[in-house]
Amino acid sequence: MLAAIIAGALCPWARALAFLIPWLIVGMLFVVFLGTKFSRESFQRSHFWLVLANVLMGGVGFAIGWAAGGRDIAVAGFFAGIGPTATAAAVITGFLDGRVDYVVTTFMLTNPIISALMPFLMPLALGHATPAASLDIALSVLLLVFLPLLVAVILRRVYPAVTTWPGRAKNASFFAWVLALFLIMAKTSHFLRYEMSDAPGVLLLKIAAVSLVVCAMSFAIGRLIGGRTFAREASQALGQKNNNFTIYLAMTYANPLIALGPTFYVIWHNLWNSWQLHRHGRKK
Repeated sequence: MLAAIIAGALCPWARALAFLIPWLIVGMLFVVFLGTKFSRESFQRSHFWLVLANVLMGGVGFAIGWAAGGRDIAVAGFFAGIGPTATAAAVITGFLDGRVDYVVTTFMLTNPIISALMPFLMPLALGHATPAASLDIALSVLLLVFLPLLVAVILRRVYPAVTTWPGRAKNASFFAWVLALFLIMAKTSHFLRYEMSDAPGVLLLKIAAVSLVVCAMSFAIGRLIGGRTFAREASQALGQKNNNFTIYLAMTYANPLIALGPTFYVIWHNLWNSWQLHRHGRKK
């Protein structure tokens, strides 16, 4: 994963293939849904606190950004913190031998709830109305969340043996995530090199620092919420965020500068995931 991050940073031209990112993520999520059984035990009291923390992290990011340098940095911090659980969080949790169903449940809760709240939260952060946001958000969630879930549920009913696929596709899922990470970093590198080349260096550093603080707080607060039983899972669920979603919203309803908040978050949470996987691999 670290190699993918470095390679993506060095190959900004690869952003031409960025259209593959959502489909890679949908494929990985489909595999996760195939192998995950939802039951009463999948829902824990801590899920309520994770959803609440997810909403509050947007306000925390805004406050930290405001203290660091005014409204633009504050809004960048808001978009860095408000992102719901990432589609790939369950995949990473599986690689870490954690409870995948716990993270999938968090994913299924935070994405619709945050999506429903964003049309009301964005005007508060941006200072102006965003009337077209609801439809854009609904379509995004429909494609990335409910489409693979629906197909997986239908397949599980029609062909029960399909539940054995995830175990055999684990390595394929990992390499799909590495490819997606390479493309995300290539897109980020191109954005920073060519679209934000005129931005003041101090401003970039402030946004990067705010994003780093928000990222560290998200993983740490998630670990506290999870307690002894679900520390790893809750940390991943709150810390690994759906940044493609928030980058899109920031680019559409704010400006490229604001989008740097979740863009830098991509770097920080993937560096942390790389370290976690490396450490877990050495322990095994």
